Amino acid sequence: MKINLLLQGMLMGLVVAVPVGPLGLLSISRALSMGAWYGLFSGLGIATADAFVAGAAALGISLISDFLTDHQFALRFIGGIFLCYLGLKIYRTQAIREPSGASTANGLLGAYVSTFLLTCSNPVTILAFVAIYAAWSIQSLSGHYAGAALLSIGVFTGSAAWWVALFVGLTGFRDRFNLRVLWWIHRISGAGIAAFGVVILVSLTRLGSMWGIL
Repeated sequence: MKINLLLQGMLMGLVVAVPVGPLGLLSISRALSMGAWYGLFSGLGIATADAFVAGAAALGISLISDFLTDHQFALRFIGGIFLCYLGLKIYRTQAIREPSGASTANGLLGAYVSTFLLTCSNPVTILAFVAIYAAWSIQSLSGHYAGAALLSIGVFTGSAAWWVALFVGLTGFRDRFNLRVLWWIHRISGAGIAAFGVVILVSLTRLGSMWGIL
């Protein structure tokens, strides 16, 4: 049973990590513009948040799910604004062959924390794991903290493995990207991230109307 939970968690981690969303674009852009370590730590922030949310969903902790539901307007608003800001910042970044400076502990921590918080602030994250649990008929782990922890470890391992493999590949092929290609990568990824932010903000008009906020 314990091995099954670990393997199921690893598979779930891969399933949620492989699709390239706004935070995936952000991590890739950081890897190409600031260095592989920044991209890797950004990806690990996403993996940690996935593991945290997966464990909470498996335990059925209503406190977390209720908080995300009750405050989803504010969380999505902040996340949307932040994605628009990051997208614009990346869009305006000048392409350079080498990162502008060496990796620092504070810089890497900031990359990790930013993607962790953005992932946790999205209510869709916990809904995605709930949907996976239902589709895969995973048993309830309510009250089984050891089992939920093992599942979370599996999710982190699977997700982190994808990010490590991705950034090893990016590191190996980065020298093949000339400045013109890097320029286009900044423009496309920046515009894509900002577009995700705009979509989130636009979706709030409907959510606000439902709640009588707007």
